[in-house]
Amino acid sequence: MLWQLFWSFVKIGCVSFGGGYAMIPLIESEVIRHGWIPVRDLVQIVTISGMSPGPIATNIATMVGYRTAGFPGAVVATLGTTLPSVLIVLLLSMFLYRLHRTDWFEAVFYGLRPVVASLIIFAGIRYGMINGIAPAWEWPFMAYATIFALSLFLLIKFRVHPLLLLLSSGVAGILLFS
Repeated sequence: MLWQLFWSFVKIGCVSFGGGYAMIPLIESEVIRHGWIPVRDLVQIVTISGMSPGPIATNIATMVGYRTAGFPGAVVATLGTTLPSVLIVLLLSMFLYRLHRTDWFEAVFYGLRPVVASLIIFAGIRYGMINGIAPAWEWPFMAYATIFALSLFLLIKFRVHPLLLLLSSGVAGILLFS
């Protein structure tokens, strides 16, 4: 069991680009494939991990490992998630200094950006569906979509401070849903 946890999170750590939120679909896939935790519980783990200090993917790995195999499971899952990044950064830093200004190197990262964005959006939609807030085209979903679109527009067009958006969307939630 510990080896399976470690190996699963090593694989996730090796193929994930774009940060912890982009790793959520891969973590979900492994957790479901092995039957470690029900999806509903994983949604709660993702929520708690997002509110906890530290990287979300590492927090998720730690909690999944703990729920699966106790303290040893938490340790091996956390190591499995972080070890690939540490090794990759060490290896790449030896070679990238020479390559970082080449056109093809920059092109690779331009190609990765849309995939990372789609993985993050997929995670949001997937967990919205599990929690019952998407994609039903009814009043609540339309309100969520409007708040999302307006927030995104204000961030991009007017560079409104994120704290102001958080506070105003909380007020909008009170007005629309209470």
